[in-house]
Amino acid sequence: MGLKVFLNGEFVESEEAKISVFDHGVLYGDGVFEGIRAYNRSVFRPEEHLDRLYDGAGAIRLEIGMSKNELQEKICETLRLNDLDNAYIRVVVTRGEGDLGLDPRKCKKSTVFIITDRIALYPREYYINGLSIVTAKTRRNPPEALNPRIKSLNYMNNILGKIDAIDGGTEEALMLTMDGYVAECTGDNIFIVTAGRVMTPPNDVGALCGITQGAVIELARQNGFEFAYEMMKPEQLYEADECFLTGTAAEIVPVVRIDGKAVGAGKPGEVTKKLMGFFRELVETDGVRY
Repeated sequence: MGLKVFLNGEFVESEEAKISVFDHGVLYGDGVFEGIRAYNRSVFRPEEHLDRLYDGAGAIRLEIGMSKNELQEKICETLRLNDLDNAYIRVVVTRGEGDLGLDPRKCKKSTVFIITDRIALYPREYYINGLSIVTAKTRRNPPEALNPRIKSLNYMNNILGKIDAIDGGTEEALMLTMDGYVAECTGDNIFIVTAGRVMTPPNDVGALCGITQGAVIELARQNGFEFAYEMMKPEQLYEADECFLTGTAAEIVPVVRIDGKAVGAGKPGEVTKKLMGFFRELVETDGVRY
């Protein structure tokens, strides 16, 4: 038998976890989701993830139908049922079953499901030797079109960027704003280090407010590194001393080459390695036990 999945108030085998073809999450990408991590039977910062989930749902006028506390307990229960010490958690809320029209009022009840499983986004060698990325041809959706603070199920913009990465022979791609400024990568926030100063683009240019991003900013400040949000062009990345990506699945992964150009010495930098160590210590102590 497979893993247990929480689906609309019940725990079912993963093979039996089914939703309607008329669900607006399937038909239109109408919904929100969160990716969360668990380390050594402790969920990392679930309150921050659920705050973002509920804020996103509120922004699209989607009623989840459960309190944050209830949903957090179901996350923990799903992990316990699957006996997972370390896991990736996907929480999804769709508009629910409706008809073939766009009208969200036709969807009377949201669909909620929780999947818990293991994940390894990048091979271990990338954390040791660094990752190469390319700049996507696809531009990031402007905030006026789709607020990046909403972690929407409609991820086509990111998927097109991911296709650009694949076409470029890499695992990840940098996405620029319509004005040519750095926003984020297809699934991760991006940081650079220049002269010991840690920087990341401001989220209002079109980047998701990352939970791991926020944790890394805290760690940088706590450990004496100067930090700033900064508008940046791709050229600033090429000229940086170090570069790294952050994300729930990725954690912190060094970037050593962008568009074929070496970043710094072409290997993971010392600031990046220190932050990776600090983050590893953080996830072992900052979480909710299950």
